[in-house]
This record gives sequence, C-alpha cells and structure tokens, in this order.
Amino acid sequence: MKRTERVGAIVRILSGQPNRIYSLNYFCRLFNAAKSTVSEDVSAAKNLLIQLELGNIETFAGAKGGIRFIPSISAANEENLLGELCKKLRDGSRILGGGFLYTSDLMFDSHIVGTAAEMFAKKFQECNADYVVTIETKGIPVALMTAHMLNLPLVVVRRESRISEGSTVSINYFSGSTDRIQRLSLAKRAVEPGKKAVIIDDFMRAGGSIKGISDVLSEFDIRVVGTGVVIAAVEPRKKVIGDYYPLLYLGEVDEQNKTIEVFENPNRDTIGNN
Repeated sequence: MKRTERVGAIVRILSGQPNRIYSLNYFCRLFNAAKSTVSEDVSAAKNLLIQLELGNIETFAGAKGGIRFIPSISAANEENLLGELCKKLRDGSRILGGGFLYTSDLMFDSHIVGTAAEMFAKKFQECNADYVVTIETKGIPVALMTAHMLNLPLVVVRRESRISEGSTVSINYFSGSTDRIQRLSLAKRAVEPGKKAVIIDDFMRAGGSIKGISDVLSEFDIRVVGTGVVIAAVEPRKKVIGDYYPLLYLGEVDEQNKTIEVFENPNRDTIGNN
C-alpha cells in the first residue's frame, strides 16, 4: 500500500471504534509493514486529525501499549448542531400542552444524536467511567452513541422490570414533571458494584428522573461521575440534582402564542447547575 492508503485505513479503523486500543502489531500484520513504517503512518494520521479538529490519536508505550482514537468536535460543528436544534425546537407546532414539546423526531435523528454524543464524549472523556447509563426510552439513542464514543457499555434503567432481565433492584422516586411517585428498576446482572458511571438523557425538567437513576445506581455502590442532558428546562430553577451538563436550555413555552424559548448553554466549557 502507499502511505496515503495506509493512513486512510488507520483513520478509518480507529475512528470506527473510538477509545478502543489497537496494538501497532495489528497494523503491521494488516499492512505487512515494519513497526517504524506504521509509527510514521500513525504520526501522519494524528497530525491530520488534529489539523481538521476531528480528534486525536493517543499512544501508549510498553509491552501492552498501542494506539487509540480520542474523538472530538470543533467549536464550529458544535455551534452548527446547537443552532440547528434551536431552530427546529422553536417551531410552535411542537407544543403538546402542559409545557411539553414533541422531540421524538430529533432524539431519533442519527445525525443530531451522533453529534450531540461527540459533545458529551468530549466533555466526559477524562471521567474514567465504566458505564453510560440512561432511562428508557427517548434518551437511549444519544446515550448509546455516547457509549460508543467512549467505548463503554450502555446500561438502561427501566420504568418497569422485565422477566427477561432476571432479578432486579427497584426504587421509588418523585418525578417533578409528572408530580407523582414513579418506579425505576435495574437488572442485577447489568452492572458490577464499585464502578463509575456517566448519566446521559434527552431532557431534564427538575431532575427527578436523573436523581432516581443515581439512587438506583447507589444501590450497587456505583458512583456517578458526570451527567449530560440534551435539553434542560430553565424552570424550576432549583433542581434536585447538583452538577449537570446541558447542551440547550428550554425557557418559556407559550401555548397561546405558539412561541418557544430555546437557547444554547453559554457555559459549555464548565459543568454545573447554571
């Protein structure tokens, strides 16, 4: 192969499995090339990715060393996604009543959730989580894509236990959006005790559901090291959770005039209850 062909193959393989470690020997065998040649190819691929702001290739030394692709997203692409989302969410026909919006078409759009997942992966890359956790159902696509970017398993907390999942642990929690007690269940085989998790969801109003996820994870001695939501409601201002990372904020929804206030999180470089 020519060098350009090898570099293209390296970028394709690494970016197809973000955060997965590949040994240099894997590429030596694939290309039938010497280690020194592959090392130069990896360096060229790394420079290309950094130049295009698509991510980075990290190198690990030692007998068990190798390389992995760390995904990233440029500020321009972030702005493009959030601008597109805001424009679509401001469509008055999305109002369902009671301050709720129809967002299923957006949360199941592969381009939107894929780009949102890149933003979450960039934010939580250094959290060293063992799981990405979400609640069924609309949060599953963006959580799954985030799990893919971080090379982590996805864990789905159910609202009702299922026979197919075996023994479960269940808790009751208070939902601020529905103003009533609800139930969450997690299969005992889904996680290992003593691990760490990042929670990803599509929408948060008061934070009751996310607090419920955190509570059920605590039953397994799992520590939450990050929380990301695509849309967070401005009201109520006092949430039941502390730190969280929203991409967008939902303000006033005027059912009579069919207007929706949506704006980007101005503090995306930090995580906190803004």
